[in-house]
Amino acid sequence: MRRLVFLTQAVDPLHPALAATIPKIRALAARVEQVAVLAQSAAPDVDLPANVELRTFGAPSRGRRLVLFERELARMLPADAAVAHMIPVYVLLAAPLVRPRRIPLILWYTHWKASAELRAAERLATAVVSVDRRSFPLASAKVRAIGHGIDVTEFACSDRAEHAGVRALVLGRYSPAKGLETILRGVQAVDGVDVELHGAALNDVERRHREELARLGTPLGDALPRVELPALFARSDVLVNNMEAGAPDKVVYEAAAACLPVLASNPVFDDRFAGYPLFFDRGSPDSIAERLRWFAWLSGGARAEIGRTLRERVARSHSVDTWADGVIAAAAA
Repeated sequence: MRRLVFLTQAVDPLHPALAATIPKIRALAARVEQVAVLAQSAAPDVDLPANVELRTFGAPSRGRRLVLFERELARMLPADAAVAHMIPVYVLLAAPLVRPRRIPLILWYTHWKASAELRAAERLATAVVSVDRRSFPLASAKVRAIGHGIDVTEFACSDRAEHAGVRALVLGRYSPAKGLETILRGVQAVDGVDVELHGAALNDVERRHREELARLGTPLGDALPRVELPALFARSDVLVNNMEAGAPDKVVYEAAAACLPVLASNPVFDDRFAGYPLFFDRGSPDSIAERLRWFAWLSGGARAEIGRTLRERVARSHSVDTWADGVIAAAAA
């Protein structure tokens, strides 16, 4: 493939939610002669391969952003394929320019919630790529499961010294969909478990939910820069994740890539967790407490075995390289 257009929100290594987009761009650039990235915002002097062209369409008003999007996208064409990263409206805006030219239009999307925009984007897209067929909230023959796209090289296995108790980690936005209250109540029911929670509150709903969680008495941390994640994983014993069923939370795969064991409720992790009792019931603090007591009972060696197995499974099916291969295959099909 000679030229691929990549449409995304932000290209910023310090973005609390979207920094992982950069390894995906690099992986695509390793497989395509040219990658043209169109983003709403970008950090200055962001480190990208030489064959990546970066343009932005950020503006104070929505109308101006739409005009800039169409103008900059037109300048990037022709191309062999276009990929919209997580935002269905990008498909709606790009389709009038790319579909008449018979340019494949791919939507990458993984989320539990459907919307009118997503339904329209699914109809206009040539193909849809997602982590798993269950991580796309609409029934569609266009969906291809290609894994989550984790840069495994960012994370390394760490030897965790024996110590008393369990250091549990919770990461994610302060969204009700994350099931954080259930986690905190489950942790509070188990002696010897300390929890560290970090997340971003990016809108009014999330800010209100953070205030509600603060009443439970557990310290609540802000989102951390992505570069701090490896050290955070290294000093933790287990990640606890209670994301709404359907969309698999990226942080689960990142923690697993760092050989950090994970307890989670989302059934979409069944292939990752096979052979280990790592699931709990999403709405049940008692179920979380039961899993934490089981984990506390495990030896350091047993915990390390779980972590190594999870890393191997992520590297095999959810690496940024397998993700990029899946995107290219969907565009070429």
